[in-house]
Parts: sequence; C-alpha cells; structure tokens
Amino acid sequence: MVKRKSVLFIIAGCSFLFAGCSSQTAQEEIYDHLEETVSLEEPFEKYQKQINDLENEERELYKEIIAAKESEMDKIEKLSDKALENVEERKDKLDSENESIQSARDEFEEVESSISNIEENEEAGSAAGNMVAAMNKRYNAYEDMHSLYEELLKMDEELYAMLKKEDVAEEELRAQITSVNDKFTEITEVNETFNEKTEQFNELKKKYYEASDLNVNYNNNKG
Repeated sequence: MVKRKSVLFIIAGCSFLFAGCSSQTAQEEIYDHLEETVSLEEPFEKYQKQINDLENEERELYKEIIAAKESEMDKIEKLSDKALENVEERKDKLDSENESIQSARDEFEEVESSISNIEENEEAGSAAGNMVAAMNKRYNAYEDMHSLYEELLKMDEELYAMLKKEDVAEEELRAQITSVNDKFTEITEVNETFNEKTEQFNELKKKYYEASDLNVNYNNNKG
C-alpha cells in the first residue's frame, strides 16, 4: 500500500528589530503580516507529521492483513477495524491541518491589501507582488492536495470495508488498490508543486525584505 510519504515544506520565519519610531511604514506592516502568517502555519507542520505517523501505522496494518490466511477471517476483520479507526484519526488531523492553513491564508490576505500602500519604493512593491503571486499558487496547490487526500481517505474506507468481506472478488479488490495508488500519484504531483512554491515564496520574501531595506535575521527551517 502506497501512501503520502513526502514532507510538505514550511515557510521560513525571521526576526526584525524595529527602530524606535511611533509609526510603521507599509513595508513594516507587511513584515508583521508575513511573520504572523508563519506563526499561524506552525501547527500545520505538527499535524502533517501526525498524519505521516498514522500512515506508517496504517501501512503496517495493511501488511498484516495481506499476510493473514483466508482462514484467519477474525484476525482480518479486527485489523481492518483498526485500519478504519486509523482513517478516522487521519480525517481529524487533516481537518486540523486545514484549519491552520486557512487561518494563515486569511492573515496573508492582509499582505495583499497592503501592497498598494508601498508607493515610495517601486522595487519593494514589485517584489511584494511577485511574493504574493507565489504564495497564492502555493495555497491553491494545498487546496488541491487537501481535496485529493480527502478522496484518498474515502477510498481507504472502501478498501478496508472490502477486506472485511469473505466473499469479496479478487478483481474488485485489486481495482480498489490500484485506485488508491493512482490517487496517491496525483497527491505526490501536487505535493511537489506545493513544495516548489514554498521554496519560491521563501526566496521572494527575502528579495522583498532586501528591497524594503528591512534588516532581518532568518531562522533555520525545514523548508
């Protein structure tokens, strides 16, 4: 059984010490929204790790089911029930992961609305526009990946329901397994796009900070 093993990259965080002035520039306001976006995405990394851990558990359950003899139907049913519980847990984690991303996306929209306030620095305005475009493509890739993974979980449910049946046709079972693996291939492709756009965003964010003359320190990250 193939499952999502790819790591989803995260956006890079950084720190900036504001000068002792009473008001912020548009660039500094955008900085605040960007770093709040990073903060709101922190749970996303935690939930995706939990999903991957659950996938590893499910993979082991699947191996045990396949290794069991036809005469061990009680064992197969119990293992399939555990696998179905695993699917439910992944659904919960996926919902939590999605909530984290949506909260971050809502915050990031504040960046988009602030770009028009960058009037005195054309280079910074252009860099900010490129950065926003990359991030929106990243979020769109996540939406696609989230929808595909929901479909995958539904297929997993169908698969383990089949495995609990003594009279399930082998051809039907093979077809379902093929469908699951095909869906994973789709997820992997979108996963790659998501990671590419994450890396692109991180680079464009650096260019924006440089163009804005913001002296920032970049934190280590896995993205």
